[in-house]
Amino acid sequence: MEIDTSSLDEYLADEGLDGYAVYADSDDSTQRYLSGFDAPDPFFTVYTPEETVLLTSGLEYGRATKEARGSVDRTSEYDYQSLREEHGAGTARAKLQAAFLDAHGIDSVAVPETFPVGAADGLREEGIALAVDADGVVDDIRAVKTEEEIEHVREATIANEESMQACEELLDAADVRNGTLYYEDEPLTSERVKTEIEVTLLEHGCALDETIVACGTDAADPHNRGSGPLEAGQPIIVDIFPRSKETGYHSDMTRTFVKGEASETIAEWYELTQEAKRAAFEELEAGATGADVHAAVCDVYEDAGYPTLRDDPSTETGFIHSTGHGVGLDVHEAPSLSPRGGELEAGQIVTIEPGLYDPEHGGVRIEDIAVVTEDGYENFTDYPEQLEV
Repeated sequence: MEIDTSSLDEYLADEGLDGYAVYADSDDSTQRYLSGFDAPDPFFTVYTPEETVLLTSGLEYGRATKEARGSVDRTSEYDYQSLREEHGAGTARAKLQAAFLDAHGIDSVAVPETFPVGAADGLREEGIALAVDADGVVDDIRAVKTEEEIEHVREATIANEESMQACEELLDAADVRNGTLYYEDEPLTSERVKTEIEVTLLEHGCALDETIVACGTDAADPHNRGSGPLEAGQPIIVDIFPRSKETGYHSDMTRTFVKGEASETIAEWYELTQEAKRAAFEELEAGATGADVHAAVCDVYEDAGYPTLRDDPSTETGFIHSTGHGVGLDVHEAPSLSPRGGELEAGQIVTIEPGLYDPEHGGVRIEDIAVVTEDGYENFTDYPEQLEV
């Protein structure tokens, strides 16, 4: 995949640095993005305007030469084992990485804020100048997706919809006994629904570390994962944010369900949240700001008499989070749809996820994912919004 690193080149030139270095495994999104390589153990990558070079063990060398974005050196080329025997692991690593940089004519590098302190200290001791990329230059580059990246997120969204369907079918098949949902003569729990979601995602090439199936008062806390038996007549927030096992890209979607009849309050919240989501999408386009999109949601809720953090920063009920966030190799990344959200660009992928919360009633949230275009957006989410099942 070709990526546009022109702004990184400008940053390095302005700062008088030779390159940009990352030392991490591929769970680190900056590493995965710059190297193009997926490996479970930390490896060293250096980007310069002329080349991208990886330093890997012999274990990963063969695969890296086929998959990585740049060229690959082996640690054995720098006599790493002898260095380790003489100096110990930490010092040997620093000398190895410094020798690798010297071989490629690199004396100074920028590093992300997440660069390990021990590795940074070791490189400085070896005479390498390091500067921390406090501005998140690579994060800004990653925020604007290529067509290939957009397709990766679209594919993850299709898998996500399959898992949401599996969840809804499980809720629909459940019966109610004394207010509690039962499935196959056992109480239907948040944990059982999460398992169904996870299995479905695995069948479609995706995985996740956790998901949200929160019922009743649990749903009043936006990031409560939920636990225990699910109850009829109570809102159940289902928020699923899987990652493609092949590409590493995420999707994100939320729906709120009630088994049986929703209360008047929850039904009102649901309709109002649909209105808020529509208002946000009406603002979503290149040139608008994340703050504009967020303000549209706040307007809807405040006009209906509900508190938001905009008009009451101390509120613990009402609309108590931002409108959305970027999605890509990380499930939460730039840009931000919040009071601090800057100008949006075509190619950025964002969530729109308004919601209302109050422990007395629970919570309601509805979330779609879309790519910003020059004249609006393309909504990837094609899953129906139906409160009662």
